[in-house]
Amino acid sequence: MNNNIKKLREERGLSQKKLAEKCRVSRQTINAIENNKYDPTLELAFRLANLLNVTVDDLFIYRRSE
Repeated sequence: MNNNIKKLREERGLSQKKLAEKCRVSRQTINAIENNKYDPTLELAFRLANLLNVTVDDLFIYRRSE
């Protein structure tokens, strides 16, 4: 699953560190999510969406494998 978190974060002028602080996670967690190395919990996904003022559907891009 890919995501738009980096793009949305940068559009809002937030650093990974600042977004991480607001989400109560480490900067490394935000980095791993942005680089598709870690899928966030549902709670964290909603927290990210809320802070970035988008829906969870706007954050993530699901590509079904066939």
